[in-house]
Amino acid sequence: MNLGYIVDGVIIGISASIPLGPIGVLVIQRTLNKGHLSGFVSGLGAALSDTIYAIVAGFSLSFIVGFIESQLLWIQIIGAVILISLGLKIFTTNPAIQLRKQKKKSSSLIQDFFSTFALTIANPLAVFLFMAFFAGFRVVETNHTVFENFLLIGGVFAGAASWWLILSSLVNLFRSKINLRRLFWINKIAGSTIVILVILAFAIWITKEYILK
Repeated sequence: MNLGYIVDGVIIGISASIPLGPIGVLVIQRTLNKGHLSGFVSGLGAALSDTIYAIVAGFSLSFIVGFIESQLLWIQIIGAVILISLGLKIFTTNPAIQLRKQKKKSSSLIQDFFSTFALTIANPLAVFLFMAFFAGFRVVETNHTVFENFLLIGGVFAGAASWWLILSSLVNLFRSKINLRRLFWINKIAGSTIVILVILAFAIWITKEYILK
C-alpha cells in the first residue's frame, strides 16, 4: 500500500478545513453550548461533504462540475440564505433554554451531523477549491489506479476529520470556564460572525464574477 497517497490526502483535507468560515464558527459554538461530541460530530458532517466534493474534483466528474457552474449563482444564493438564517437563529438563541432542551433530549448528534453536512454541501465552490489543491499537489494523474485515488480521497476525509477533532478538543478545554452569561455573548458573537462572513464572501464572489469581468 502506498502511504504517500494517504498522506497527501490528509494534508489536503486539513488545508481545506483549517480556514475558519461559518462552519468553523458553528462547530465552536456547538462545542461550547452542547459539548465536545456535538462539536466533533458536526465537524464530521462537514468532512463528509468536503470528501464528496473531493471525489468530484479528483475523479474529474465533468458533468457534475458543469451543472455546478451553470447553476452556481442560484446555489450560492440559496446557500447564503440558509447560512444567514442559521446565524440569526444562533444570535437569538437563549443558551439557558438551549441547555435545558439538551438535557431533556439525550442526543441530537444525527441532527448535528446532517445539518453541517447540508450547510457545507450547499457551498459548491468547494469542488473548485479541491481542484486547485489537487493541481497544486499534483496528486491526481491519468495513470493512477482507482484504488490509489480512493486512498487519496480517504486521506482527505481523515485529514478533515482530524482537524475538526483537534478544533473541538481545544475549544472543549475552555468549556468548563464558560458560564451562562458568557454563552449568551458567545451566541451573539458567533451568530453575528456567521452572518458577516457569509455576506462578505457572497459580496466578494459577486464582485469577481459579475462586476470586475
